[in-house]
Amino acid sequence: MENKKTCLYDKHVALGALISPFGGFDMPIQYSNIIDEHNAVRQHCGVFDVSHMGEVTVKGKDAERYVNHIFTNDVTNAPKGQIFYGMMCYENGGTVDDLLVYKMDEQDFFLVINAANIDKDWAWIQKQADGFDIELNNCSDYYAQLAVQGPEAETVVEEVLGLACKELVFYTAKTIDIDNETIIISRTGYTGEDGFEIYGSQTFICNQWDKLMACGRCKPCGLGCRDTLRFEVGLPLYGDELSDDITPVMAGLSMFCKLDKEEFIGKDALAKQKAEGAKQRVIGIELKDKAIPRHGYAVVVNGEKVGEVTTGYNSISTGKSVCMALVDAAHAKLGTEVEVQIRKRTFPGVVVKKRFYEKHYKK
Repeated sequence: MENKKTCLYDKHVALGALISPFGGFDMPIQYSNIIDEHNAVRQHCGVFDVSHMGEVTVKGKDAERYVNHIFTNDVTNAPKGQIFYGMMCYENGGTVDDLLVYKMDEQDFFLVINAANIDKDWAWIQKQADGFDIELNNCSDYYAQLAVQGPEAETVVEEVLGLACKELVFYTAKTIDIDNETIIISRTGYTGEDGFEIYGSQTFICNQWDKLMACGRCKPCGLGCRDTLRFEVGLPLYGDELSDDITPVMAGLSMFCKLDKEEFIGKDALAKQKAEGAKQRVIGIELKDKAIPRHGYAVVVNGEKVGEVTTGYNSISTGKSVCMALVDAAHAKLGTEVEVQIRKRTFPGVVVKKRFYEKHYKK
C-alpha cells in the first residue's frame, strides 16, 4: 500500500528534506541535519509538520462520560480549554494508544491520536460507543497541524502568524475564527520546550507554513529531531515505550491513570498491576562509553538478558550516551549497574532517571 502524504509534502521536497516512511505517511526526517534542527528547538524556534497525526471529535450529551470511560485520565471538573494526556487501554491494561484529549466544552471533546494507530484507534473508539448518546467523527483527513516549538515560539506565533497565544497556559487550548474557518491553537509540546500546536484546514496550514518559512525566524524540523527532543526529556513514543504489551504502569505513567475515578477500560488490571508491582519497567540507562544503544539491543546483567532498549541516542543536549529500556523489575532500581549489548560487545551502564534533560515548558 502506498504511503499517505501530508498537504505540505511538496514543500518539504522543495526544501530538500530527507523523506522516509513513518506511521503510514511519507514524512520529512531532516532538512539540514538532525543536530542543527534539535538545537534550533532548544535554543530558538523550530517548526514541525505533524499533519500525519489523527483527530477524532466526540460530541453529545454523554461525551464527557464516554471519554472518561475510554481514557485513563479524568476529564471531569475541568474548565473549557483544558488538555489532558493519558492512554486508552485494553481490559488487560495493555495500551491501545496514548493521546491528548482537548475538553473544548462539556459536550465537545477533541482527541489527538498517533498517526500509525488512526485506523486501529478509530475502530476501538467506535466499538466502545454503545449505550452512549454521542456523535463520533474521524476528522483526521480534514485537519492539518503545525507544531511551533522552542523558547521563541510564543513570539513567532504572535508576530509572524498573528495568532494571539500569550494567554494560553501549559496544556490549554482555544479556538480562533480566522480566514472563514475555526482553528484550534494549543500549548503543549512534545519537545521539552515551550511550544504551540495549530490545527486547521490543509489550505490554512499551508499558508501558515509559508509565512513561517519566509520570516527567517524559525527552522523547519523533521521527525528525526522530534524523536531526539522528546526522548531527552523522558517522553514516551507509542511502539517504543508503550504498546499492546507495555502498560502505563510498566512505562512509569501511573500518574495519568486516575484509579480513584469510578471506572475506565483497563482500570482493574492497572490497579492490580500497580498494587502487586509490574514485572517489567521502563527505565533510563546512562552508558559509561560513547557507544550508541539502539531500539531492540539487549540489556544484560551478569551475562543474562534482562530487557531491551526501547529508544537510544547520543543525547545532543548533554553529550551522553543514554537510552530508555524495558527491563525486569529486579534490575530497575536507580543506581543498578547493567550492560547494553551493542553488536558483539557489551558496554557498562547505570540505571538513571528517564529524564536526561530538564524540560523548559512555560507554566
